[in-house]
Amino acid sequence: MKMSLNFPAVFAANTPILEQTNQILHILFLFLPFLWAMGILPPLDALFLWGMEQLLEFGLGGSPMSSNTKLLVMFLISAGTAIASYFIPNTLGVILFMTGFGFILSLNLSEIGLAFKHTMISHLASSKPKNEQRGLRIQFGWREFLFYLTVLTFALMEASLLHRFAGSSSFSQASPQAIASYILILLLIIMWILREIQRVYLFGVFRNPFYPKDVRTVTVFMEKQRRLMKVGVVRRILLTLVSPFAMIAFLSLDRSLQNLHSVSVCIGFTRIFRMVWQNTENALLDIVIVSIAQMLVFNPELWWNRSLDTGLRLLLVGLIRDRLLQFVSKLHFALAILLTSWTEKKQRRKSTATLITLNIVFFPVLLALIAISALLSSPLLPLFTLPVFLVGFPRPVRSWPGPVGAAACVCPDTVYYQQLVPSLAVALQTALATGSLGLSLPGSHYLCRFQDRLIWILVLEKGFTYCGLNIKGLELQETSCHAAEAHRVDEIFETAFEHQEHTKILSPNPHFGHILTPCTVVPVRLYSDARNVLSGIIDSHDHLKHLKDDFIKVLVWMLVQYCYKKSKTLESPGSADKNKQGSFPENQHSSAVERSRALREDSFSVDTVEDWTDDSDTFDSEPSGRTKDRKEPGQLGPTPKVHLSIPGSVETQSQDFPQEMSPEDKIYRAVVLGLPAVGKGKQPEVLPQIEFSCSYSELLSIPEEWRTAPVPPSKVSEMRQRFPEEWYHFVLSQLDFFHLKEKPSNLLADLMEDKALKDLYIHGVLSCCFGLFGLDNTVPAPSHVFRAYTGGIPWSVGLDWLTDKPELFQLALKAFRYTFKLMVDKASLGPVENFEELVNYLEEYDSAWYIGLVSDLEWQQAVLQEKPYLFSLGHDPSMGIYTGRVLTLQELLVQVGKLNAEAVRGQWANLSWELLYATNDDEERYSIQAHPVLLRNLTVQAADPPLGYPVYSSELLQLPLL
Repeated sequence: MKMSLNFPAVFAANTPILEQTNQILHILFLFLPFLWAMGILPPLDALFLWGMEQLLEFGLGGSPMSSNTKLLVMFLISAGTAIASYFIPNTLGVILFMTGFGFILSLNLSEIGLAFKHTMISHLASSKPKNEQRGLRIQFGWREFLFYLTVLTFALMEASLLHRFAGSSSFSQASPQAIASYILILLLIIMWILREIQRVYLFGVFRNPFYPKDVRTVTVFMEKQRRLMKVGVVRRILLTLVSPFAMIAFLSLDRSLQNLHSVSVCIGFTRIFRMVWQNTENALLDIVIVSIAQMLVFNPELWWNRSLDTGLRLLLVGLIRDRLLQFVSKLHFALAILLTSWTEKKQRRKSTATLITLNIVFFPVLLALIAISALLSSPLLPLFTLPVFLVGFPRPVRSWPGPVGAAACVCPDTVYYQQLVPSLAVALQTALATGSLGLSLPGSHYLCRFQDRLIWILVLEKGFTYCGLNIKGLELQETSCHAAEAHRVDEIFETAFEHQEHTKILSPNPHFGHILTPCTVVPVRLYSDARNVLSGIIDSHDHLKHLKDDFIKVLVWMLVQYCYKKSKTLESPGSADKNKQGSFPENQHSSAVERSRALREDSFSVDTVEDWTDDSDTFDSEPSGRTKDRKEPGQLGPTPKVHLSIPGSVETQSQDFPQEMSPEDKIYRAVVLGLPAVGKGKQPEVLPQIEFSCSYSELLSIPEEWRTAPVPPSKVSEMRQRFPEEWYHFVLSQLDFFHLKEKPSNLLADLMEDKALKDLYIHGVLSCCFGLFGLDNTVPAPSHVFRAYTGGIPWSVGLDWLTDKPELFQLALKAFRYTFKLMVDKASLGPVENFEELVNYLEEYDSAWYIGLVSDLEWQQAVLQEKPYLFSLGHDPSMGIYTGRVLTLQELLVQVGKLNAEAVRGQWANLSWELLYATNDDEERYSIQAHPVLLRNLTVQAADPPLGYPVYSSELLQLPLL
């Protein structure tokens, strides 16, 4: 009865509170559809992940994670650790528990677990490849295990001893905790100074007088940077070992730990004991701020001292620090939007002046929006890149829901980023360890620039002695917008790194206020790209008239080398199988043959009759990109039922219905568009047996089927006169035949005197010349040289015979490309003086060069295999010029700058807002949103960082920072 009487009283007492809550919710619900339509309300998955990430970082002392699974697992483990510390019965146990788990959870547990898994597998299965295990030991091995075990042991000993013998004293000017505070303040100042002198600009404002001035060559830069590297090593030691132990000493001496079974103590101290290792620099700053406040405020009746223990003070200071830095960064971004909307001509609109005026008038409202955005840790959204600002919905640091490395538009440019990323990761590892990139936290963005390549770097997670990165390579396409934006980036980097000899000491940064702040340069092993116009070389009659003679020499050298290498395989076990397969990979020479046929048939094949259009140019000097499947003679498949005939041509019918063919059709079936008839069931020609005067000539004999070219006898005698016999003898004299167990002393002389062997090479060279140049002795035109280089020579009887021998065709095509490269080198470096110099050229081409086309699959393989040099021939039909492209692998300096992270997040939010109404497919919207696109309005001065979609995105790169 008493309970029933109390319910109305309680309800009546709380009626004003319920009514007030009801009114607030009614007003809030009215705005929900508007907020949803504006894209401000977060999706449930983004809201859940954001909340979990915020609690993990600011409530439990962890770090944002690179995947949703890792985030959830780490959040549950961290929350369980904080809860478990509440039930420990004594203070010493609480100290040891928090110190130990704080250190363990700050490590790269996923990499440690992976290494442990592979170690167990390697013990269970002895056949496990060793190279995979060796790669894992670099990340986590016995050395790292012993280092972490030693650090953990000393940390536990320090915490327990200090708390046991000095943890009960109160804070005063001469107390042990105050002495630890003085040490922490000194460490913070020293580490801040050591970090800033690693960068090209001090605090981003003044030029660093200690930074090397000449950074154009790697050797000079590395020589001058040795002193800074030593400074970086000292800073790394202070950051990794000295600072964490000093902070543990400060925390272990705190009297707040005497309050057992306190929720505030469990949460606050569990967080800071982990943050000491997880985020050392920010933890050091927070503890210094709290200790200074504690020194200045001794009044015990003050709210700061009465209601808050040290753990909650550190939590509050850390949250204020993060939101204050976000507020400053967002304000910088908003001011950049306002200024560039007027200073940038392409962004200036009729409404710009009105919008700027409204922003000035309602500047307090703008500050309130920025403050709300900073409090929620959500991006500031410039509506359609205009100076109209909204608060974006809160989202995790990663800003996209997919896995790391999944969002990229793969194209031929991808391979260049794929090659340089491993070397760049090693360089970034050193730069992050020494502090050259400034304060790098999860969510930090960096931009790297080299020639036409732009690399986007995002820090995803960070812990004790490791950092998780995602590297994206932006597209290399050149447009007017890209060129203007990239020019601005180049100007900023050149001012910082290349124009330092005329600058004064501590001169101001001329690009201060730009969202891109140059940090440093790092040595990276990559390809430099040089493109030259070949006018005056490929169209020079003097150069072209020697092309055929050089081709014969190169082909002789290549045929001899081919047969010599083949003779070595005959001496080894299993040579019979290798002899049948040939020395070239099947996919390599078959792809070249198919490409050649496709390019030829594009203009001259019967199969392309149905594809002819009014826009096609049969006599264009550049082969088109269409490809057709062309079957071998005698294997023609059924033709389509519908044929589009050409006036004046003879229509063909399908071979599947021979009974419907008239006698006239049977006569004309083999004569279509002037192509030769294909013999059915023709017996192969039996060649006479060749008698060599030297028994070892068989080792250098070319295959029998390579001597069946339909060449007139007159051309054979003509080739005998043109054949470079002295060169042929010189090439033979370079052979050593070390693989032969027993050989006569006069072996090379006998081979040179063998006329039958010489005739074989004459026939082989003539067959290739017949296929590539025909029977004419005229000087080839530039268009024919380009087609021969690309493998798209017009159809001829000789070429048809040559393409039926894929291995020989590949050799001939390779020899022609070497010849063309030799012609370019002779034109630029001077003529070849003797045979030894020519052999050096060819051996260098064979070992250090890939000479082909950019579109070749072998080109991409050569880039990934890091061939020292690559050469390609191109043609610009609009300008009518031929170009040569040379890629050179070398160690060069890549410029690195730090981007304003809030500007990047704001542009991501802007992009997702614009795409909200473009498509209803969330998956497509997220995939586009995953691209790190910087739209316009990002700078204070006249231009933006470059715009482009990523063509390469790496997986999570976990860099050890020991």
